[in-house]
Amino acid sequence: MRKVLEQCPSCSGNIEVTRLTCTQCDTEVTGRFTPCRFCRLPPDTAQFLEIFVKNRGNVKEMERELGISYWTIRNRINELIAELGFETEEEDDTTRQRHEILAKVHRGELAAGKAAELLSQLTQ
Repeated sequence: MRKVLEQCPSCSGNIEVTRLTCTQCDTEVTGRFTPCRFCRLPPDTAQFLEIFVKNRGNVKEMERELGISYWTIRNRINELIAELGFETEEEDDTTRQRHEILAKVHRGELAAGKAAELLSQLTQ
């Protein structure tokens, strides 16, 4: 079964569900229905949420399964929270830069010595 359309395929306007049908008895219900906030998530975000729930929110397990750093997972969780319409704490620029440096070290894109130098420059 296909996912409910979220935007008009013609003009990209909002889509509203107006009819529901029972697959067993063919009862039809007509009205205006709003999809749940989870139904509006893009497929990649919904998959990330499923992995989060499957791992019971254990970020270490998510790191192993997804092969991405703690900071990347944390950022994706913050993005998910925002996509669901909840407020998130904004990180200041220094914190964001620190997280980016640590994520690069985790991915092997930056040597630990160079990272230490960059991190010390952030605190000056």
